[in-house]
Amino acid sequence: MNSPFSIQAAFGIVALSILSAFIAGGLVLAIGLSNPDSSQKFYTFLSFIIGQSFMIIPLFWFLKSKQQPIFKRLRLNPISNQTLVYTIMLSLGIIVLSDELDRMIQSFFPAPEYIVDLNGLLRPDTLLGLILLFIAVAIIAPIGEELLFRGFFQQVLEKHWNDVTRAILMTALLFSMIHMNPYWFAQIYILGVLLGFIAWKSKSVIPALVLHGMNNAMAMLFAFVDLEKNNFYIWEGHVAPWVILFAIFSSYHGFKGINQVEAKL
Repeated sequence: MNSPFSIQAAFGIVALSILSAFIAGGLVLAIGLSNPDSSQKFYTFLSFIIGQSFMIIPLFWFLKSKQQPIFKRLRLNPISNQTLVYTIMLSLGIIVLSDELDRMIQSFFPAPEYIVDLNGLLRPDTLLGLILLFIAVAIIAPIGEELLFRGFFQQVLEKHWNDVTRAILMTALLFSMIHMNPYWFAQIYILGVLLGFIAWKSKSVIPALVLHGMNNAMAMLFAFVDLEKNNFYIWEGHVAPWVILFAIFSSYHGFKGINQVEAKL
């Protein structure tokens, strides 16, 4: 089945959506920087929310102007309760395994200074800042990015190329590139491949959205909460073996379940 959109049009919409996000977020940040008496972190977090929200405006406008069924074109299909449970199981396991992978990488290649500085810059110092950052990172960013990449773009590539693997890999590559973070490029790419697979397999973008949101929420927790003193989770600077075993069990059964359960279409 062919897509009603060309690959060039799909690339154009993705580019326009990303540009809209940068412009909208940049304008909000510029307003904050122009006022020395304002809270810079407040405007930084607000710029994330506004920017990520604007990401899907060109996409929705494009689909509406072409009189396309938005839910269908964005793969917004309902999923069963079983699929949701398996997605949460997979997410919990992947999050823990990703954390251990980060720890192993950092033991050989310490995080560059700009990563350390960025974590300090984004650390909220008020409850409002924490709420705004959580909304931006764990809710709005996953919604915008999953609708744009796994919902729209990957689906167009799947139908044009008739090659799901190629479509998933290309979408994950573009997804990784727009984050503009060379240090975490490999991890983001692997996550993008997994998100693409479960969106395709479940015939819905919702499982990918759940995994993406949970991953970002836990990334905030790992960045801002000192887990090194937690003897249950951490063992000699790494994720404890018993937590790793749980993560493997949870990932395996979550992945296996998603492979076997069909979406409610």
